[in-house]
Amino acid sequence: MELLNQHVSIRKFKTQPIAYSLIESVIYSGTKASTTGNMQLYSVVVSETPEVREKLIPHHFNQNVAKSAPVLLTFVADFNRFAKWCEISSANPGYDNFLSFFTAATDAIIVAQNVCVAAENLGLGICYLGTTIYNAREIVKVLNLPKLTFPVTTLAIGYPDEIPGRTDRIPLRGIIHKEKYKNYSGLDIKELYSFKENLESSKQFIKENNKDYLAQVFTDVRYKKADNEFFSQKMMEVLREQGFLM
Repeated sequence: MELLNQHVSIRKFKTQPIAYSLIESVIYSGTKASTTGNMQLYSVVVSETPEVREKLIPHHFNQNVAKSAPVLLTFVADFNRFAKWCEISSANPGYDNFLSFFTAATDAIIVAQNVCVAAENLGLGICYLGTTIYNAREIVKVLNLPKLTFPVTTLAIGYPDEIPGRTDRIPLRGIIHKEKYKNYSGLDIKELYSFKENLESSKQFIKENNKDYLAQVFTDVRYKKADNEFFSQKMMEVLREQGFLM
């Protein structure tokens, strides 16, 4: 619990390489995660050579964290392997649908979080790259992913070259609902987000983006409606191309 409670995302890594045996070790721990029906509907693509990483980095918007990391782990929702096993076993797979994608994506993300904990336990640092689903089509091409697969997240992993402070979280009372979901009043929302809004870093964030409120930075700058709609449409197209949608 202490390890989990001390988690921080690392965005600057040392140039020190990671032994491949260590990468295998943390992925092995990842495979011990819960999985739907014990089908293990995921694959992990390890990218550590400069040639492959340099092809991936632009699709992660050239973030410094992606450039700095000696290893990128792409977690793939993978029904390809399981469907092939079904086919050679005279079983008829019916996994070319959105439910199957969602099931495999859930498996892959659970494995990714297990890998994070295993890596941090061994002194490595990690950072999730949410850009994976934005540019899934391009990553599919770089990694040669077949039908019935889809890249759902990427971990930048390496030895930390920084010790950042832990980021804020809303109070636990804003997360837990006893027995049934209790919707939030306006006063509840103000109380839950007051700490975040009054941080000096948040105030600076507001000023830098020429906004009046912190929420506007999220809606107008970081996660805009137009961007959400554009990448949603793109994602649905790639799901169709990868065989998860008719």
